[in-house]
Amino acid sequence: MIGLALPVGPLRVLCVAAHPDDIEIACGGTLLGLAARGGVAATFATLTGTPERRAEAEAAAQSFLPGATSRFWSLPDGHLPAHWGAVKGALEELARDLGPGAIDLVLAPGRDDAHQDHRLVAELVPTVWRDALVLEYEIPKWDGDLRRVSTYVPVDAADARRKVELLAKHYPSQVGRDWWDDETFLGLMRLRGMECRSTYAEGFTVRKQRLDLRAGAS
Repeated sequence: MIGLALPVGPLRVLCVAAHPDDIEIACGGTLLGLAARGGVAATFATLTGTPERRAEAEAAAQSFLPGATSRFWSLPDGHLPAHWGAVKGALEELARDLGPGAIDLVLAPGRDDAHQDHRLVAELVPTVWRDALVLEYEIPKWDGDLRRVSTYVPVDAADARRKVELLAKHYPSQVGRDWWDDETFLGLMRLRGMECRSTYAEGFTVRKQRLDLRAGAS
């Protein structure tokens, strides 16, 4: 398996979620790896959530990727497709605020996700950030919608354990749910790790990317 690496130097990252906790469940290990890498300026954008859930998400963002900026909208959970214009407007507002060409990497939901809110966000993100690398993340849930992924990010074992610790710490409103436990999160990371010859990993889908064969090509 050939490994590709992000460019050396400062990295501008945007994490987009339909709901609080989506980002950390799907790619918390990746976020911890980015934090260790250093030189990352990150924005977390979440489109729904009660004040309680938004406070959870803001604190979680700081633990997973210190220094991150959080943005929230109060769109209706579970009904984003009925508010297509508002979702599109929120993402375009965010892009204007960040500035043209301000993002290198976007972490966003996948277009094959069974949840209607996730799918809509996944469809709209590439229409707003056309020049960024978009990694579509996966979220385990009762729908049984996990699919084959195209890209793996290895996660250090310590970061995998730290991820589940931080999830439990920052999202007490979700801890009692029957699907929310360490085995769920560690199990998926272990499976993706096995697929890419790592102990743990997180899986993503990339729909479009450019491969430059010459160093420094533009």
